[in-house]
Amino acid sequence: MATNSNIEWTEATWNPVTGCTKISEGCKHCYAATMAKRLHAMGNPRYDNGFNLTLHPDLLDLPLMWKKPKMIFVNSMSDLFHRDVPLDFILKVFETMEKASWHTFQILTKRSDRLLELSSKLPWPDNVWQGVSVENEKVTFRIDHLRQVPAKTKFLSLEPLIGSLDHLQLEGIHWVIVGGESGYGARPMKEEWVVSIKNQCLASEVAFFFKQWGGVQKHRTGRVLEGRTWEEFPKTANLPS
Repeated sequence: MATNSNIEWTEATWNPVTGCTKISEGCKHCYAATMAKRLHAMGNPRYDNGFNLTLHPDLLDLPLMWKKPKMIFVNSMSDLFHRDVPLDFILKVFETMEKASWHTFQILTKRSDRLLELSSKLPWPDNVWQGVSVENEKVTFRIDHLRQVPAKTKFLSLEPLIGSLDHLQLEGIHWVIVGGESGYGARPMKEEWVVSIKNQCLASEVAFFFKQWGGVQKHRTGRVLEGRTWEEFPKTANLPS
């Protein structure tokens, strides 16, 4: 499954895997689980299993059909490094990304332990960016795992940010995205948390991207921080033109 995306820091999504399970506090109001439930109710055949993890091998080659360079978020509706995704399937995803060298692929995981475990078995072409999601201090160990992965471009998604992160270790990190939780039951994000992260990025010369304030109606809160929008991308990147 691949579509144009409204996510501010990417252009398209590609979902050769759908479905996941919750593993930490950031998963509490998972947007993908909510969307999967809606798509299942609409009769979308990709979600016959609801949000149970499902492989879609017929979608593995889809990016090769896109001839115009795109920035592609891989598995926006799952986690490629979920324990139930076999290594041979992950290798096929990486094979496609390596072949589709004109695209830039962005992978995010909360399962940094498995990412690190498998990283030496995977090819890491320059067009594959690897990131981890970090929602509060309890899971900053994911950053340490990411630092050991041989991806050229490494990034953090601090979304939904539900706690302060005043002492980030940004060595080896090229990009930081920050966003508040949105939708029903959204937990609030404090401005001082965001400003602290932004200042840490500026001090470490790490690209900073502020995605949203979030809230129940995120369109009302917008994405302006200290009078401007922040949409920096990593300097290591060969961005699609």
